[in-house]
Amino acid sequence: MNYFKHSHALVESTKIGNDTRVWAFVHILPNAKIGENCNICDHCFIENNVEIGDNVTIKSGIYIWDGVKIENNAFLGPNVVFTNDLLPRSKKYPDSFLSTTVEEGASIGANSVIIAGNVIGRYAMVGAGSVITKDVPAYTLVYGNPARIKYNICECTEKLTFDSENIALCNCGKRYAKDSNETINPLN
Repeated sequence: MNYFKHSHALVESTKIGNDTRVWAFVHILPNAKIGENCNICDHCFIENNVEIGDNVTIKSGIYIWDGVKIENNAFLGPNVVFTNDLLPRSKKYPDSFLSTTVEEGASIGANSVIIAGNVIGRYAMVGAGSVITKDVPAYTLVYGNPARIKYNICECTEKLTFDSENIALCNCGKRYAKDSNETINPLN
């Protein structure tokens, strides 16, 4: 075992990456896959059909249900809520659960609710207390209930301003282009 497991954690999975830290009162089911250098804080539950990438931070009080994939370098604030069934009934299970993906570098603020079947795009940021009812485009800040796009952001989280040629240069030195579909792509 090349990861830290608190004495009060229940880790049934053998697929935990090196240097990951699993704190007290966390329960990880046998088929969950967790990458390297993750931090899983107190009072979390991770179901079987869950994939978590490298360098992911999962703050306290988060339950990650079947069908959720969290890519590298993502941040989940305290008490983020994931759903995986749009029409739940007690003791009635769908043939498969909807897929939800938190892409590379995305951040989700505390107490946000992520409705099943949505994608949080690369380096997007979801403000605290938001309700995600549809896909969040990459490099955008969203917040509210339901969450709405407020503006585009850089990987460093600064607001991006696009010129007449749909190019943005951030103060950190990163450059972005916006195409005709409003999709943002890094240039360097």
